[in-house]
Amino acid sequence: MNLPYEWQIGWRYTRTGKRTTGNGFISFISLISMAGIALGVSALIIVLSVMNGFQKEVRDRMLSVLAHIEIFSPTGALPDWRQTADEARRHSEVRAAAPYVEAQALVARRSAVSGVALRGIDPDFEKHISNLVMKSGRLARLKAGKFGIVLGTQLAEDLAVAPGDTLTVIAPQSETTPAGLLPRYKLFKVVGAFESGHYEFDRSLALIHLADAQTLFRLEAPTGVRVRLHDMQRAPEVARALARSLSGQLYVRDWTTQNRTWFAAVQVEKRMMFIILMLIIAVAAFNLVSSLVMTVTSKQADIAILRTLGAQPASIMKIFIMQGVTIGALGTALGIAFGCLIAANIPVLAPMVERALHIQFLPPSIYFISSLPSDLIASDVIRIGGFAFLLSALATLYPSWRAARIQPAAALRYE
Repeated sequence: MNLPYEWQIGWRYTRTGKRTTGNGFISFISLISMAGIALGVSALIIVLSVMNGFQKEVRDRMLSVLAHIEIFSPTGALPDWRQTADEARRHSEVRAAAPYVEAQALVARRSAVSGVALRGIDPDFEKHISNLVMKSGRLARLKAGKFGIVLGTQLAEDLAVAPGDTLTVIAPQSETTPAGLLPRYKLFKVVGAFESGHYEFDRSLALIHLADAQTLFRLEAPTGVRVRLHDMQRAPEVARALARSLSGQLYVRDWTTQNRTWFAAVQVEKRMMFIILMLIIAVAAFNLVSSLVMTVTSKQADIAILRTLGAQPASIMKIFIMQGVTIGALGTALGIAFGCLIAANIPVLAPMVERALHIQFLPPSIYFISSLPSDLIASDVIRIGGFAFLLSALATLYPSWRAARIQPAAALRYE
């Protein structure tokens, strides 16, 4: 081997046990340090992958109902929505645009009453904007003037209605009659039910035809235009571009600003989880310091002999830095390999564990996601591996510095 002798000695101290160190316990501590680093790295990769999976799953379910970008007028009505939609489609990133009406209302069926977000849509345009899963009926059954309504599955269950039933939609605006102010209401026929996978929308969203919504709320034009992009991650950038290019005084908001609080909370949770689990790696690094200090103590005679043969203090430091860095690198590599293997197979492994232990990690009655999702991101793996290796390298500094200060005469006095 044409490696420097410091590397060769450091590697030898790492891969051999009692025969070289003279103390099997030191080798055991080194193995524990390596295992601790591997455990911390793998745990961090698995946990962040699961959190990324949850974030992606919730985001995708939210965006099956929400638009990537919404364009609306401060007056509450957009008379030139076709012009606005055409201008939006000129952007290369825009895939589709559709008009909508958004308002609050009450829906009632016998004694059951519920507040809903009532959205007026044009089914011909809407199919290019949202990815709703229809559990019964079809969006195409919403016809202008027929006053049909499509409910979220949970809302339909709460109201105990099925396709073909009728319910009353009560608008918040009132109208003046000889009997005084009375709320405006209309009978609608249930023509279908959708499921987004997100409880909030399945419980509180109802869809009607755009023309029926304008009639119910006495609007002369739609509220605005909903836009879908080819790449939803570019929504903030595209929204800023549209705000500059669209005609008229219009508001433009993207999906990240609509749910800013939720996404900010998820990012805080990820950062805190990263810091907490990094403590596992820090504990393993402390173990690495202990094992290297004991190795230095047991190898004082060898260090003294190397010094008498002409080795410089810097060379002695390199030996023990090499040993500690090797342990840290092996532990990090094993942790990355094991963590990536588990994280990539969580959708398969989680059901196996549930069947074996007769448990359920995510009961459907509590969580709207019934299976553990996972999204392994390369940047997270690189960052975790880098931090783990850096901590391991820093842990070698004190023991190697202590080894370099050993005086040959004092070390060989009692040999």
